[in-house]
Amino acid sequence: MDFRKTTCLSLNEKQQILELWNGEYPRDLKYENFEQFEDYLKNLRDQNHILVLDENQDITGWYVDFIRENERWFAVILKSEFQGKRIGTTLIQEVKKYRTELNGWVISTNDYVKCNDEPYRSPLGFYEKNGFLIHKDKMLKTTKIMAIKISWKYNDQS
Repeated sequence: MDFRKTTCLSLNEKQQILELWNGEYPRDLKYENFEQFEDYLKNLRDQNHILVLDENQDITGWYVDFIRENERWFAVILKSEFQGKRIGTTLIQEVKKYRTELNGWVISTNDYVKCNDEPYRSPLGFYEKNGFLIHKDKMLKTTKIMAIKISWKYNDQS
């Protein structure tokens, strides 16, 4: 696996990431078309991406961080067949070398289903193992999902 950092995604990269998003996230978060996903990306301030590439240079994982409400937020998606192989941990460790804070929303239950009808597995345990704080009092509730805030700060590791 190769990691490639970029601040600007090509059209092909965006299309691969959209496929990854719609394949790995819960069905309720699916983008119906490329334009919807493009709109999501356009609204992210100060984007930084890391693409996880396989031997064919196809995207098997995606990390993005951005500024939201004066905080550094992030999202990670990794194809199911690559989960549990320390790729996600390696990716997070790499990001922690140059970021001092990360915030995210994580679906905390296994109650959701992916577009292929497989169950969506909550990554909450993954983030706990990687040093993130779970903010049980900070919930995101929408008509589509319910998530819990996670955060990591450099000084949390002391």
